[in-house]
Amino acid sequence: MKTKYIFSILVVCFFSFSLNAQTNKHSKKTMYPDYKGLVMAGYQGWFRAPADGIMYPDENQVRIDMWPDVSEYEKTYPTGLKLADGTTARFFNSADKSTIDLHFKWMKEYGLDGVFMQRFFGAARPSARKEDPTVVIKNAFEAAAKYERAIAIMYDLSGLKGAGEDCSMLIEDWKFLVDSIGVTNQKGNQTYLFFNGKPLVTIWGVGFPDRPYDIRNIGIERFIDFLKNDPVYGGCSVMLGVPTFWRELNADCIHDPYLHTIIRSCDLIMPWAVQRFTPLLHNDMDRFRDVILADMEWCKANNVDYVPCVTPGFSWHNLSRHAFKDDIKPVASIPRQGGRFYWQQISTAINVGAKMLYVAMFDEVNEGTAIFKVSDNPPVSNVAKFVQLDGESTDHYLWLTGQASRILKKQQPLTFTMPERK
Repeated sequence: MKTKYIFSILVVCFFSFSLNAQTNKHSKKTMYPDYKGLVMAGYQGWFRAPADGIMYPDENQVRIDMWPDVSEYEKTYPTGLKLADGTTARFFNSADKSTIDLHFKWMKEYGLDGVFMQRFFGAARPSARKEDPTVVIKNAFEAAAKYERAIAIMYDLSGLKGAGEDCSMLIEDWKFLVDSIGVTNQKGNQTYLFFNGKPLVTIWGVGFPDRPYDIRNIGIERFIDFLKNDPVYGGCSVMLGVPTFWRELNADCIHDPYLHTIIRSCDLIMPWAVQRFTPLLHNDMDRFRDVILADMEWCKANNVDYVPCVTPGFSWHNLSRHAFKDDIKPVASIPRQGGRFYWQQISTAINVGAKMLYVAMFDEVNEGTAIFKVSDNPPVSNVAKFVQLDGESTDHYLWLTGQASRILKKQQPLTFTMPERK
């Protein structure tokens, strides 16, 4: 009798497992089965042309600190600004399919392995799912398959108010992205990024003290459990985007040990390092190194993997004129130094054992962290100011990123001196 009972239990478990395997909607194969060995960047995709087609109609409305090189775009849009030669400065539209296609073409050309597509909380609301942010996601997944670039969804909690809102909406949005766009089961090449043999989904914005929500009551654990264990839409790995000083729960991080509980439930963390380190401080890369080493030690002890964040620089001048009218920030407050600061972070992280990198960001010209092609010939303005390229080519940071990817793949040796093109 006991033997029959055990046999019945085994049969039920077998059929339950088989049913889950059959109903799970994710592709079982991908060209990118592991994050390790890859350099991935964050992708905003939020630069969209207004109804009248005129972007940045006057210099007082400029909120970006870098100007893109638009010479290769199929479609561009006029602005109210002028270049030094008197011609109209033009900008791209992230909602154009040709824009996304060009960006992914660059990724393949220069060796950037792929991107995490930002999915902001506001775009995940049911009323917004048919708007431009979803179009950007759809076009990006098509381009990723076309150019064989890794791609994954990064949910950014920016926009979550906290008052009556929680992460349950993201559960429904993930179902929407899987069902409607096929993010984990693309047409053509399967390029969704996996980690630990499972599709990787990122949740960014957990543990920052300037957020209006309390991480204890936004259902974050329920969302993580859904991504990991739901029989149809789950079976995923989860990466958490946290503050730089998450381990010590101080400085840029909330003082709540519950954050560590959430981190332990995930597979991977990426501490946000933008604006936390600078080449203007003597030996700040030693501090960067020590933070990474201590973080990796904690992660190893708690069975969580770790990816460092690197960035080429930072600038918040034009945005600060609107956000902090009495505290306008200087242009290039964290200078790029022709790529040397970027390479110092890359080489430091790899040297202490980093197996993968997150670059902030691909197209973020608002905060001057972009690595895609930007112009050293921005509009002329008495109000708006832009980061210059220190005499480097427009594709300099794409090229450096490709060199980092080659080093991680052990296709060339690590050098602490910034590589030079031959």
